[in-house]
Amino acid sequence: MLISLQLFLMLVLANGAPVVVAKILRQRWSAPVDAGLNWFDGRPLLGKSKTWRGIVSGALSCGLFALAAGQGFLFGLFFGLLALAGDLFSSFIKRRLGLVSSERMPWLDQVPEAAMPVLLAMGQGLVGAWAALFIVVLFTLSNMWISPLLYRLGIRRQPH
Repeated sequence: MLISLQLFLMLVLANGAPVVVAKILRQRWSAPVDAGLNWFDGRPLLGKSKTWRGIVSGALSCGLFALAAGQGFLFGLFFGLLALAGDLFSSFIKRRLGLVSSERMPWLDQVPEAAMPVLLAMGQGLVGAWAALFIVVLFTLSNMWISPLLYRLGIRRQPH
């Protein structure tokens, strides 16, 4: 159960650290991952809200947490990178569907971001399938419920 809680917290860190760091640094080091490029459909590849600063801060926060929790820095770093890769995948799909950057799409906004790194944890033998499913669903639902609160508190720029 402790490892499931730790993995959940790492998902929260991967998702939340970029938001907090963006609030602190404002526009510094905010280069978009897609370099402002458009896909063949003329829409942005990912959108300007997906930055290298976010990738670095999310992955490093997971790496440091995993190191402190005894899972090792590299595991945490890869876990964070997979969470952020899932987030980038979601953004790519949303742009193809015509949704603008930061527009909400429940489940697609959360599941790839949670499932990809949890699969790594399963592969490492840290959790079984039921625990993995529980972590993904818990992260998804808590993200849907807590993000509007963080928006009202002025922490997030969008209510989702």
